[in-house]
Amino acid sequence: MNIIVNGGTRGIGREIVNELSHDPVNHIIVTGRNAESLKSLSSISQNIHTVQLDLTSSDKSYISLINNIKEHFTSVDTLINNAGLLIAKSFLETDEKEARMIMETNFFGPALMIQKIKPYMAEGSHIVNISSMGGFQGSAKFNGLAFYSSAKAALACLSECLANEFSDLKISVNSLALGAVQTEMLEEAFPGYKAPVTAKEMAGFISYFALNGHKFFNGKVLPVAVSKP
Repeated sequence: MNIIVNGGTRGIGREIVNELSHDPVNHIIVTGRNAESLKSLSSISQNIHTVQLDLTSSDKSYISLINNIKEHFTSVDTLINNAGLLIAKSFLETDEKEARMIMETNFFGPALMIQKIKPYMAEGSHIVNISSMGGFQGSAKFNGLAFYSSAKAALACLSECLANEFSDLKISVNSLALGAVQTEMLEEAFPGYKAPVTAKEMAGFISYFALNGHKFFNGKVLPVAVSKP
């Protein structure tokens, strides 16, 4: 399988890459902002290729990604849009720069990634967008997450829209709305909070779903949580 993991330098993304790399038939391109983390990932397996990419930057930053796809893949079977940014701050205290960065990373970045990768996706391929229970309609909402949850809600809605738009091409699009997972991002936003699920555990589920979920679901936003959020 030819797989792209968008946002794989730490937390759930890094564990996804580790999980998928155990199978030698999987060839993985990983994107992320941290050059050192990408370098350490590429040392795990010769089937892991890395591209430094900041989702808040311009179209030009995608040139290296496209070149890597052309060099290592014949087509893309799976895209996992995992990159995310959480700044826990009240709505009124969040400045415009922070708000735009949250929206760029959690919504516009993944959306642009799909636009760039879509021409290389094969019939029967699968796009998995990692959303959040904070953006799941009807779920409990929490102070300090207004922009983050709104961005993730937009990503979930985009998944439903694209599943319909890509249906004639037989490309499936689903979104997983994750509950609290013990990651560096969670610890930074909510110091001392202990989530009921580890990054490794969640990565195992996401990896399986990315490779198999499109056999059973398309255009779905699926809650993956054992607690609130």
